[in-house]
Amino acid sequence: MPITKRLTAEFIGTLWLVLGGCGSAVLAAAYPALGIGFVGVSLAFGLTVLTMAYAIGHVSGCHLNPAVSVGCASAAASPRRPDPLYRRPGIGRRGQAPEFFM
Repeated sequence: MPITKRLTAEFIGTLWLVLGGCGSAVLAAAYPALGIGFVGVSLAFGLTVLTMAYAIGHVSGCHLNPAVSVGCASAAASPRRPDPLYRRPGIGRRGQAPEFFM
């Protein structure tokens, strides 16, 4: 599978995760009367990851976070080392990517 196709799939998956999961957390905090609460936010994150696992899992493995790629490679759960392009987006954001400094 070409790297551009895998990176596009990861971009779409991460976008879906941010919009679905973080969007529900923002709605829960901004509008407490809406009633989704902690359980709703947890379900939103779980369902977004589940939908992306089914949608892009066969294309790129559904590594929505560079920590997943690094963790699978270090645990030998992945047959190969993660591509450098998968790891690159997290390296520049030191505060947002603590997985590179453990």
